[in-house]
Amino acid sequence: MVTVDMPQVGDIWSWLEAVPDPEIPVISVVDLGVVRDVAWQDDKLQITITPTYSGCPAMSVIAMDIETELLKRGINKLEIKTRIAPVWTTDWLSEKGLAKLEEYGIAPPQAAGEPERCPNCKSSSVEKISQFGSTPCKAQWRCKECLEPFDYFKCI
Repeated sequence: MVTVDMPQVGDIWSWLEAVPDPEIPVISVVDLGVVRDVAWQDDKLQITITPTYSGCPAMSVIAMDIETELLKRGINKLEIKTRIAPVWTTDWLSEKGLAKLEEYGIAPPQAAGEPERCPNCKSSSVEKISQFGSTPCKAQWRCKECLEPFDYFKCI
């Protein structure tokens, strides 16, 4: 009988950190908090993902990108499950993910429901332009100091 060593779950989590969010490519699906669970069920790897909001069009791309990354790593028996409860929240963003958002020019979510500062010049003098941004999970804001518009990742 030939036995095949299955990769450790910790290794799989680190591989998934290489899978970018299709809408914000500087942040991984792990740092975004979309990947909820990684577990072996006998010889099949099960990945559980949660959309950032109901009907998120990026979920099929995320699932395909996860599958592609794991196939490259030799994982052929894979099941990707979507779980909608509990509902995704911005609390699931990692600290690294929050920092990457700001470095990219997107103001990270704040408990107060509005950006703390401009991600470009760091001024706290900002104003809302529109509740709707480039994607449904973002709003459009502008800095009153540098006059640059920026996305704000809404708290959910």
